[in-house]
Amino acid sequence: MFSDKKNANTTGSEPGASQNRINEGTHISGDITSNGFFRIDGFVEGTVTTPSKVVLGKNGVVKGNLSCENADIAGNFTGNLNVSKLLTLRSSANIKGEVLVGKLSVEPGAIFNATCSMQPAQPSQQKPNQSTVYDSSVRPVINTEEQLN
Repeated sequence: MFSDKKNANTTGSEPGASQNRINEGTHISGDITSNGFFRIDGFVEGTVTTPSKVVLGKNGVVKGNLSCENADIAGNFTGNLNVSKLLTLRSSANIKGEVLVGKLSVEPGAIFNATCSMQPAQPSQQKPNQSTVYDSSVRPVINTEEQLN
């Protein structure tokens, strides 16, 4: 009758455990923070922050800041976009602003008028026995005089 097993966490506090939807015709001004997945088909003006995925639908508009793990954009985005892993721009996407991303995928037809910086992979995401060293002070030395003679 009674079990020693504990119930699974059903509170939705883990990233990606809950879903949020902003439907077409909805206009939100302000900051939104959630641990769950977002689908935006309406208009958001402000900051959206989640450690999960954000999907911006074809009719969706975001003006402001977006910070998430993965993003799939088919609508209009203007502002600062920070995606720690994969940013996918669909053919109907229109991006303006500053973008910081781990990986970028752009379909033909997408409009991408942004300053884009790629961030290096986190050490915990690398395979064992792999290391990445970024040293901007190391520059190749080329002596053109000796190479020409």
